[in-house]
Amino acid sequence: MDINYLKPLLESKINELGYELIEIKVRREQGDLVLSIVVDRVEPIDMNAIVEVSGAISSYLDEIDKSEEKYFLDVSSLGAEKPLKVEDLPKYVSRYVNVHITNPIEGENIFEGELSEVNDDSITITYKVKTRVKKVVILQSNIYKIRLAIKF
Repeated sequence: MDINYLKPLLESKINELGYELIEIKVRREQGDLVLSIVVDRVEPIDMNAIVEVSGAISSYLDEIDKSEEKYFLDVSSLGAEKPLKVEDLPKYVSRYVNVHITNPIEGENIFEGELSEVNDDSITITYKVKTRVKKVVILQSNIYKIRLAIKF
C-alpha cells in the first residue's frame, strides 16, 4: 500500500464529501494491516456520517488501490470534544466550548460555556454560575487551548 500515492487522492475525495482529512496512517494491529483515516467538519459528525464516509472511501479505494495487500479500513472523527484552532473559532459561534487560558481572569483559568462572539483579538464566552448568566471576554493570545464541550 503506497500511502504517498493514496493520500492526495483520498484527501480530494474526502473534501468532495464535505469533510477535511485530518490524518491518514497505516499501522499493524494484532498482525493485521489497518488504514486509519481521521476526518473532520464544522458540523457535528455522528455514527451515520462515519458509516457514510467509510462506505464512500471503501468504494473509492477499491477503484484506486491496485495493491493486492489485505487491510482493514478504520474511519473516525476527532470526537464530540474535538480541539479547535483559534483561527477557526468564527465557524463555531453558538457552540458550547471549554477554554483553558494562560493568565487567569477573576481567579479562573478554565471557562466552559457558549462561544457567543469572536472578534479579531478576543472571544466572548457566555456561561452560568448557578442561576446567573455571566460573560467573559478572553484575548485570543491568552487562550492556551480550546475544544468543543458537551453540555450537561
